[in-house]
Amino acid sequence: MPAATPRTTAATPAAVKRKAAPAAKPAAKPAAAKSNGKAVKADVPVVVEAPVKVKQKLVRDSFTLPQADFDLIGQLKARAIAFGRPAKKSELLRAGLQALSALNDARLRAALETLVPLKPGRPKKGS
Repeated sequence: MPAATPRTTAATPAAVKRKAAPAAKPAAKPAAAKSNGKAVKADVPVVVEAPVKVKQKLVRDSFTLPQADFDLIGQLKARAIAFGRPAKKSELLRAGLQALSALNDARLRAALETLVPLKPGRPKKGS
């Protein structure tokens, strides 16, 4: 009978709930040995840790769109699905912001001039 490998053993619920142990701290740098008043470096391997991901702060907001623009989001989502990369509405809006930020001032102004002005405030209920 073959011995069980670590990959085939199941984790117990208690082990899953337990928090992971903190990563080991890199060893302190050894003091440079001195001989004849000159520092000599010791042959000690240097431990390099992976960079820590910084969690970005998310901001929740709401806004009003004309129905035509809302339909355009649906069309863009369908196009993304067609080429194998489904996208969420927020991803499309973020990609649009990145594209707009790459425009020079004249092209950004032209894009803004093509928009239909909206009445400020929330639409009335039932409209």
